[in-house]
Amino acid sequence: MMRTSSANRPDLLAAGAAGVTVVMWASAFVSIRSAGAEYSPGALALGRLLVGAVVLGLICLVRREGLPPRAAWPGIAISGLLWFGFYSVVLNWGEQQVDAGTAALVVNTGPILIALLGARLLGDPMPPRLLAGMAVSFAGAVTVGLSMSGEGGGSSVLGVVLCLLAAIGYAGGAVAQKPALGHASALQVTTYGCLVGAVLCLPFAGQLVDDVAHASLSATLNLAYLGVFSLALAFTTWAYALARTTASRMGATTYAVPALVVLMSWLALGEVPGLMTLAGGVLCLAGVAVSRSRTRSARVVASAPRPEQTRESA
Repeated sequence: MMRTSSANRPDLLAAGAAGVTVVMWASAFVSIRSAGAEYSPGALALGRLLVGAVVLGLICLVRREGLPPRAAWPGIAISGLLWFGFYSVVLNWGEQQVDAGTAALVVNTGPILIALLGARLLGDPMPPRLLAGMAVSFAGAVTVGLSMSGEGGGSSVLGVVLCLLAAIGYAGGAVAQKPALGHASALQVTTYGCLVGAVLCLPFAGQLVDDVAHASLSATLNLAYLGVFSLALAFTTWAYALARTTASRMGATTYAVPALVVLMSWLALGEVPGLMTLAGGVLCLAGVAVSRSRTRSARVVASAPRPEQTRESA
C-alpha cells in the first residue's frame, strides 16, 4: 500500500498543479474584465508580463536558477512569442470586439489544436477516452458560449479572427513548451518565456505608462493580480504538470476553465447563470473527468511495482 501511494505521488502532484492552473486562469477572466475597461490591450499584456517577470525573476534568484540549457531555448522562444506575447495581446483586443460568450467559444478551440499538434509533432497518443472527453468538454464550451452571448452582444469578424489567432498562439506555445521542459525546469521555462513575451510587447510601453497614470487603483490591482497569480503562479504550475504528462491531456484539462468562470462570475460579480450555462459548465467538467481517467488495465500497470522494487523486496 505504501509503495502504491509513493508511486502515485507524482501523478497527484501533477494533477494538483494542473488544478491550480485551471483555477488561476479562470479567475483571470474576471480580472481581465475589470482591468480591460481602463487598460488598452497591449498595455494590459505588457503590464501583466512585467509584473510576472519580476516575481519569477526574484524566485529564480532565491532558488539560484541559472540560464536554461541551449537545447531548451527554441521551445522557450517560441512559447514566449506565441503564448506569452502574441496570445495576450490579440486575446485582449479580441474581447473588446466580441462578447464574452463568442470569445470563450472561439478560444476553446485551443485544446483541440493542442491535441492535433501534439499528436503530429510530439507523437502524443490519442486514446479514445481523451477524444471522448474533449468532445464532451467542447460541447459544454459551446453551450456556455452560446448561453453567454446576449442578443445585444456584438460579434465582429475582426473579433472572431483575433480570438481564433489567440487560440492558435495558445496551442502553438503550449506544444512548443513540451520539448523545452525536457532540458530545463518548469520555473526556467516559464520565467524566460515570460521575458521573451515582455520584450515582444515593449512597443506598448508608452501606452502602459499613460494608462497607469489614469487608471483607478482597482484596475491596477487587477493588473498586478494577473501578473502574480494567473501568470507567474499559473504558468509555472502548468509547466510542472506538462512536464509529467502529454500536451493533449493538459489541453483537455483547461476545458474546466469555462465552468469555473461561470461559478466565479456568479460569486464575485453577482452574474446569475441560466440553466443552459450551468448545463454547459457541467459538461465541461464531465469531459475533463473522462479525458483524465484511465482504463482499469492502465491503472493496474501504473500501480504495479517496478522490477527493481520487486528485487529489493525479495
